[in-house]
Amino acid sequence: MGNTMNAPIPDLPPLRFTKHHGAGNDFLVLVDQKNATSLDTALVRALCDRRFGIGADGVIRVLVGGSGADLAMDLRNADGGEAEMSGNGIRCLAQAAVGAGLVHPPSFTVSTLGGVRSVEYHPGERADAAEASVDMGVATLGPDQPQQFPDRRARQVDMGNPHLVLLGPDPADGDVAVLGSRLQDVYPDGINVGFVTLGPDPGAITLRVWERGVGETEACGTGSAAAAAAARSWGLVGDTVHVHNPGGTLQVAFTDGRVQLRGPVRKVADLMVDPRSVLDAARP
Repeated sequence: MGNTMNAPIPDLPPLRFTKHHGAGNDFLVLVDQKNATSLDTALVRALCDRRFGIGADGVIRVLVGGSGADLAMDLRNADGGEAEMSGNGIRCLAQAAVGAGLVHPPSFTVSTLGGVRSVEYHPGERADAAEASVDMGVATLGPDQPQQFPDRRARQVDMGNPHLVLLGPDPADGDVAVLGSRLQDVYPDGINVGFVTLGPDPGAITLRVWERGVGETEACGTGSAAAAAAARSWGLVGDTVHVHNPGGTLQVAFTDGRVQLRGPVRKVADLMVDPRSVLDAARP
């Protein structure tokens, strides 16, 4: 059953979303130039639910820019909470904004809660495919953290949002859901937890991420940048790092103290959504 027994569901106008993914990290994107739509927690959760809703790792509103930026990003995680920044999400926003004619390639800027980010956008041969590079800002490294086991290292990295990077055995052999949620609960405001191993190629790393407010995702842009920054600080990789996420490979490059993230983005669908129907069908 839906939620018809609960509080009355307000009448809301239909919403036009596009769905995109960056290496499998997927988002519903709403272009809202007039800042006319409020995405509350219940609606975001219902939209992102992969069984009772449409399914996504998060919801993004594209707004008219402020603070000297061309665009602004309002990013909500699947649990409805605000997120400061997403490297894959901002590439999805870029594709939606270019498609809507709000900005034109190759360069534009986006204001986020993590700061203003510049984007280089390169359309692909197919209309639904592109590649984008994002200036992720500065990776702020915390100190090495003591570990009980000699085959693990740990370091916090701030990419405009918080990350805990754990270097150790192949993350394919670990229970990311159990370890990630347990470690996340240690931090009052939550944290993104990245499980990293070296390889499979020289200068590359393999990553799985438990994202705050989402769970394990197919890829994480800020997590890839944080993992590469930690591995580089330990002298394990150079200035260009290929980060192998389950959903695809992202490239992280360090130039003049700043981090650049490059990767693919694909448009999946155009969606006209009745919010009342989505809320009515939401998980009990």
